[in-house]
Amino acid sequence: MRCLRDFLQKAEQSGVAIGHFNISDLVLVKAVFAAARELNVPVLVGLSEGEREFVGTRQIAAFVRSLREEFDFPIFLNADHTHSLAKGIEAAKAGFDSIVFDLSALPIEENVRQTKQAVEALKAINPSILVEGEIGDIGSGSEIHDSAPDLSKGLSSPEEAKQFVETTGVDILAPAVGNMHGMLRSMVQGETKKRLDVERIAGIKQAARVFLTLHGGSGTDDEDFRKAIKAGINIVHINTELRVAWRLGLEQGLAKQPNEVVPYKILPSAVDPVKQVVGSRLQLFNGRHVGNGA
Repeated sequence: MRCLRDFLQKAEQSGVAIGHFNISDLVLVKAVFAAARELNVPVLVGLSEGEREFVGTRQIAAFVRSLREEFDFPIFLNADHTHSLAKGIEAAKAGFDSIVFDLSALPIEENVRQTKQAVEALKAINPSILVEGEIGDIGSGSEIHDSAPDLSKGLSSPEEAKQFVETTGVDILAPAVGNMHGMLRSMVQGETKKRLDVERIAGIKQAARVFLTLHGGSGTDDEDFRKAIKAGINIVHINTELRVAWRLGLEQGLAKQPNEVVPYKILPSAVDPVKQVVGSRLQLFNGRHVGNGA
């Protein structure tokens, strides 16, 4: 099996993006893996520090590795939003393929200094691990929000991106380009969509010349996704959309079987809704027409 860098390079050459989906239980893993296999496209599953704490860092690494080996399928594992070097080292030693070392809440000088140290420390453990840095402000929490923060003040600039990448040595950059974590209630209901600064993405790509990740992709306009990928986005993160589908599917399963107590008979009702969301996003990110599987 080729490494994650190889698949990212192929995606960039083909003008497509690899979908990244956060997971925190077996239902989500099953749904993401099934959708990716059906479409035969590589996929990234990610876990934040909180998600890793719940699932188990070494345990999820072993589980994903077993899927990759048994099915000879390119499913890769990312340590999402890692805020300390200790947590990054834990994920690297467990065998994660990539780590998002996120100190974007700190002043840029401190973010640069600590990210540079993290790149050196993590690659000493595994030279092929990909390290991602983050700049700008895209909010926090993959949750349902009542109102959107003012993200215009925290947008990343091409100059800042270039300097950050050259100084830190990161393999992947996550800039702030109009994206935000979580979704507004109006987005869940389909009334509004997130919009991206595509020109800014293109400028950052040209200046930084590294792989780019779009965090906070849930609720984004489909056409904006297409334009963003064309402008240089290589990885797209989706989390809240999956959480909403998981919750609705679980509620429906419980409502249909009010007296059932067997988990493996209730939980499949949550797999299919999540799989549908993942499948439609993977089709979009891979330049396929959503809905016909082509």
